[in-house]
Amino acid sequence: MYTKNKRISNMIKALGSCQSLFLIENFVIRNHFIYIIILMIALFQTGCSEDVSLTLKIPKEGFEVVQNIPMDAVGRDQNALYLDPRRIKQEEFNSSELNTFIDSMYTIMLRKEGVGIAANQLGKRLQIFIIEAKVGNPRYKVLGPVEKQVFINPKITNVSKERKNFWHGCLSAQGEKRGNVATFKWIEYECQNKKGEIQRGRLDGFAAVIFQHEFRHLMKGTYLDHANHFLPKDELNHKIETGELSFFELASDTLPLLIDGYLLGENLENY
Repeated sequence: MYTKNKRISNMIKALGSCQSLFLIENFVIRNHFIYIIILMIALFQTGCSEDVSLTLKIPKEGFEVVQNIPMDAVGRDQNALYLDPRRIKQEEFNSSELNTFIDSMYTIMLRKEGVGIAANQLGKRLQIFIIEAKVGNPRYKVLGPVEKQVFINPKITNVSKERKNFWHGCLSAQGEKRGNVATFKWIEYECQNKKGEIQRGRLDGFAAVIFQHEFRHLMKGTYLDHANHFLPKDELNHKIETGELSFFELASDTLPLLIDGYLLGENLENY
């Protein structure tokens, strides 16, 4: 009896990490039922838990917009903007959890006066983004409205030969300069809606720009990782108003492409 209790005591001390738990699991099952109880207690105490960034759970304190991290800075390996997002699973479609999550995304986007938002901008590594430009949006009213659309598990299936020049800002780049990159004049896409139904369509103009901006987030990163030319917002607005800079014109092949590296028809998890 003493020997058995001593073995149990040693087992408890060994349960210091998730890795050690898995290593002894087979041994526990083979030997005695009491070890299974010890294992369950140890799992609870070590706090092994799911990665909440991969779930649809909404934080009790609400969402905050995740901010970019420069290429040469530490922390990207823990920032959802730079980590792979997962697909939404079939059983998650048409669920109250998914619908509530998307409603929360949209609320944040409107509050921040954005024209698009991706799930990983809110710390969630999920293949979801929303676009919409309202008529009264002060930032982009010159470009006209864009209808609200939700894209889940999106991919781009076709693009134009022509590219458009656009100076990008971002909710995840607060305080940063605007950056000049190219996007395709039009794109064709395939995605799923909240019910899981396959949707196909074509976007051009400002809608195509926003789509590619948000798609870039799901490819990981922001325009800051790709642009070579930057200007402060006020200076940029002045130069556009005076005609010193072109705005939303056809771009040359030398202007960096925002979604460079993406292969048409590729699922994002394969990127």
